[in-house]
This record gives sequence, structure tokens and C-alpha cells, in this order.
Amino acid sequence: MVEKFEIVAKTFEGLEDVLADELKFIGAEDVKVASKSVSFMGDKEMLYKSNFRLRTALRILKPIYTFNARTVDEFYGQAKKFDWTSVMELNHKFAVDSVVDSEHFVHSRYVALKLKDAIADQFRDKFGKRPFIDPKNPQIQFHVSVVGDLCTIMLDSSGEPLHRRGYRESQEGSPINESLAAGLILRSGWNGSSDFVDPMCGSGTLIIEAALIAYGIPPGVFRQSFGFENWLDFDDDLLQSIYNDDSMEREFSHSIIGRDISRRAVESAMQNIKSAGLQKKIDIQIASIFDFVPPTSNDGIVITNPPYGERLSKEQIEAFYTQLSDNFKQKYNGYNVWLISSNMDALRSFGLRPSQKFFIANGAVEYKFLQFSMFTGAPKERPAREKSFNEKPFGEKPREKSFGDKLFKDKPFKKDNPFKGKSLEDGVDDSMPKKIIKRKQ
Repeated sequence: MVEKFEIVAKTFEGLEDVLADELKFIGAEDVKVASKSVSFMGDKEMLYKSNFRLRTALRILKPIYTFNARTVDEFYGQAKKFDWTSVMELNHKFAVDSVVDSEHFVHSRYVALKLKDAIADQFRDKFGKRPFIDPKNPQIQFHVSVVGDLCTIMLDSSGEPLHRRGYRESQEGSPINESLAAGLILRSGWNGSSDFVDPMCGSGTLIIEAALIAYGIPPGVFRQSFGFENWLDFDDDLLQSIYNDDSMEREFSHSIIGRDISRRAVESAMQNIKSAGLQKKIDIQIASIFDFVPPTSNDGIVITNPPYGERLSKEQIEAFYTQLSDNFKQKYNGYNVWLISSNMDALRSFGLRPSQKFFIANGAVEYKFLQFSMFTGAPKERPAREKSFNEKPFGEKPREKSFGDKLFKDKPFKKDNPFKGKSLEDGVDDSMPKKIIKRKQ
């Protein structure tokens, strides 16, 4: 009989139910939602799959030891009772992190330190040597959770956080977290059944995550390693079978479109798209949102993270968001437009009433994720081809630069700009990462 055990997946506050749906889809049992986490039952295969396939998870933890303690000495004594040689060897480098919500323990770091001592002292008592502690690059990572007097010690099966997919080679500014981007897309309800547009795409995280969802590509395919590969019971054949299972992949008949006024941002996005092997699956070009005209659609979706401009005044940001709302009303008939922002004043300046709104927290930062439905009548006929930012049609005056253009355009585009008017289908390779990965010989 296959052994099943409890597993805990961590996520952002506000995305727990999205993660729960993901878990049910891949076959997890007894799924239970808690704050910033979802617990479930599964076997070793489910543990590996959850690391490989879940888009909104940040870490996958396996509880291994639970006890009660009210003092630091009691915590140390209880922790030393566990047989740590059952989960690690003397030559393993290890680290401990902790989260404490208890009146009995004031400092979470001290709790982590006492667990390190308990583990190291047990090895010293048995072998005369202590294992090496390496907080930057551990082979075995422990996580301690203390709630009241209940102490739970878990193994971190992910290693490096799961939002670090492995495809990001370049970034412009502060890009959105990959797991958060995937969570926003899934929260919107988009599943690849219509066009996806990000007209302010930055370094491309949202359009890349949208492409992975649309084509059924698991986010773990880009990872070089997971934490569980250092565990004593690691099954390499099982991991290879999960890597080589392409049953979730599918065809996609719509468009994924990214635009940004910043040349540097588009260059960065192109690097990341190429790293993900999605060159022929994403249409990206340099263009101002105020010039770009989206394809005609009755059910298209826009998800975008507008620039917030830390060095801009409140009045400038509010004026920019007002222009955004006018632009969406004029050009995006038939679309659902979703905005993510932590700037509440700016969102109030958007001038439209949201049809749905969600709150999502990333640490101390709280975001609003708002839906605006642009269904105001029959879709207007669109021009056959959009005009790029510098293009001046014959007999037509160039559009006057908008306030938003002046705020966020990094510098004038040169006439010989190699990215002007190009999509990623022009002379690029469309090779996905190899799925058969023998990383340890």
C-alpha cells in the first residue's frame, strides 16, 4: 500500500482557494484551506507533482514532527528527541527558518537557533561531529511553525522558492512575482479560451505565465533542482516520469500579446520569453498603450500591472490612471480588463466601477485586483494593423504624446531600433527546454 502523508503548500494571502483548486485538479486528497497555505494528503508522487505543476504555490512542506513546548529549554529538549538521522546525513548542509505566533516565544530567530542546536548536538553525540549549517545554499531545509505552544517541524521539499521558475534571465524595474502573476491569471478565470493582452508588460512575467497556462506547460519544467532531490528517499525515476509526462499540454488557437513603451523592458521580456522557449507563442512589440489597438474580441482579457512611478507626484499618477480608463473605454470594447496595483489612490482615479475586486497580500504590501468589464455595445471595427509608436502614416499628423507617454517612456526610439515593429516570430528558434533531464549521475 502506498504511504500517504500530510503536505502543506504555502501561497499568497488571498490566493488560497486558487491553490486549492489547482491541488484538486492534480489529484490531491483531503484539501483544506488555511491562511496563506493549503494542506492536503498525498504520497511521494503527489509531493513531486505539487512542486512541478503548481503555479501559485511558493513552497511545498512535509510535516515530520509535532510537539508541545512553552519554553525555549522545553523546545530544545523535545526537538532533540526526534531521530534527525532519519531525514539527513552528517555530510548534509542544513538550514532552519521559522514562523512564530506565540506568547511563549518572543523571537522567531531564537526558535530557529534552538532547532539548529538540537539537530547539531544530536549528530555530535552520535558521531562526534556536527553537520555544517549553510543558510544560503542548504541541502536540507527545515521550517518551524509555532502557534501557541504547538510546534511543527517540516521539511522544505522545494528548496529555492517555486516562484523562481528558472526562465527569468533579465528584468526591468521590480517585476511581479511569477507565482503571483499566475495566481492573478487563474483568479480572473482565464483558461486559454480567448485572447490575452498585457499592454504594459514590462519584463514579460504575465504574458509568459499566461502562455504556460494556455499551452499546459508545467512551471517546474525550467527548474534545475528541487529540495527533495537531496532527501534520503529521493526517487529519481519517479521524478523523470513526472518530467516526461506531457499529458497536460494542449493546443492554443488565440493570441497572447504584450506591449510596452520602454525599449529596455521589451528587450528584457524578449530575453525571458526566449529562455522559456515561447518565442512563437507570444506576440511582443514596442508600443505605447495609447497607440496600441487590440484585436477585436467579445471575450478577450487584459491583465496588467500599471507603472506606479515612485518618484512621481500623486497628481501625475492620478492623471495617468485617468488617461488609462479613457483608453480602455475607447479601444477595449468586448474585453474584461483586470488591474493589479498597491496604489489605492491611483485606482480611485481610474474612474470606472469594478465588477469584481479581490485583495491579495504579499508580506506587508496589500494589492487590489480589480475587474472592469468593457461591454458597452457591439465591438467597433479595428484597423487592419496597429501603428507603432514612431510611425507617421502618409497624410496624417502624428499623435500628440500623452501625459502617460512622457512619464514612462525611457528614451526616444531610434529609427534603427531592431525591435521596432517586430514580433518574436522573426528569425528566432522555437525550442522548448528538454524534458528528459538527467541532472544527477
